[in-house]
Amino acid sequence: MRRKVLILGAAGRDFHNFNVLFRQNSETEVVAFTATQIPNIEGRLYPPELAGPNYPEGIPIYSEDDLEKTIRDKQIDTAVFSYSDISHVELMHKASRVVAAGASFELLPTSRTMLAAKVPVVSICAVRTGCGKSPVSRRVAQVLHELGWKFVVVRHPMPYGNLLEQRVQRFAAYEDLDRYDCTIEEREEYEPHLSRGTIVYAGVDYEAILRQAEQECDLVVWDGGNNDTPFFRSDLEIVVADAQRPGHEITYFPGEVNLLRAHVIVLNKMDGADPKAVQTVRKNIASRNPAATVIDADLPVFVKEPELIAGKRVLVIEDGPTLTHGGMSTGAGMVAAKKFGALEIVDPRPYAVGSIATTYKEYSHIGPLIPAMGYGKKQMRELEQTISKTPCDLVLVATPIDLVNLLKLKKPGLRVTYELEEFTHPNLKEILEAFTLRHRPVAPRGGAR
Repeated sequence: MRRKVLILGAAGRDFHNFNVLFRQNSETEVVAFTATQIPNIEGRLYPPELAGPNYPEGIPIYSEDDLEKTIRDKQIDTAVFSYSDISHVELMHKASRVVAAGASFELLPTSRTMLAAKVPVVSICAVRTGCGKSPVSRRVAQVLHELGWKFVVVRHPMPYGNLLEQRVQRFAAYEDLDRYDCTIEEREEYEPHLSRGTIVYAGVDYEAILRQAEQECDLVVWDGGNNDTPFFRSDLEIVVADAQRPGHEITYFPGEVNLLRAHVIVLNKMDGADPKAVQTVRKNIASRNPAATVIDADLPVFVKEPELIAGKRVLVIEDGPTLTHGGMSTGAGMVAAKKFGALEIVDPRPYAVGSIATTYKEYSHIGPLIPAMGYGKKQMRELEQTISKTPCDLVLVATPIDLVNLLKLKKPGLRVTYELEEFTHPNLKEILEAFTLRHRPVAPRGGAR
């Protein structure tokens, strides 16, 4: 009899683990996936075209809320944990639920889930959601452009739509974002790279994605999501830690795995961090991964017209995942509002509608600001309605894309941006220059590469 497996996921890592380890495994039967963190994922089907010939009817996706019932009803032997950014305590609570229901609980090693590329790979990951990984990725991309690499970015999966249509996605222009009907979360990660002329890949089947991407580049940049580990075996692993959340680097999974594996650790958000907190993070890095190179850095905020904030009633919009499963209660927008003299930060919670109101109930730590939730058109409309109903003079948008224009709001809006600022040496440019000397083939005679 084949071992019956249940994969616990959140529409990303779970599909990758299945594709790599279980799709062609004749000794196991993946009975179902479970889903959490992301709304409207459960109730779908992992399609047979992606699941392979062993699964002619596809694989159902259930809610993780029904974990025990699924284990009992489907006679599951093993539950394989396959999503990211969960505390060690909560992870063991999941394990206890699984074991009590009658199945074993399994964590997969990175060595079995990383694909080997034919070109060098640089990965950027983090110990938590909201550490400032995206600005680090943008800085890495900028330096690689300057060094003459022909590279593409492969982004951690966010397949929230039609999984078959999203098997391999290639983004080379803004029009591709519309063609693939991208959510706010997808646009926030892809658009900054596209604005700099960088091609982005994403999707569901990362073996197929990697093989296609390799055909048009001499280097792959893995741009991780949450605090997940890379899907590709990396020649340089850059990991971002948060100076303002001491202890999180060793108490969340799989963020601690990233910390232990890192070649370079960017200790981010140093400005305003408690010196004792910084000392704690440094101590944890030194005790777990003393060989890693540590870069001190910050994310200073920029506003083109800061005088527009002074004396105004301001509605602050922050990055959604950073506030939800990232666990933060504030962000760059709140920093800018206070820095530039807002009269009042308007509390939008009384005006929240639909899934936005539900988000506040589920994540009660979120304060008087709006998480930019947009996992589908319905939720985007509810976000728009919440913003429109909230009485304010100015909408301060601290998301990686211009959300006000995307949602076509009638209220005045102002962007808050932030880019990486490094304080110590070697910095990312110096590290990537050394990487280039080691990994780029010598240019043929007669011309530079």
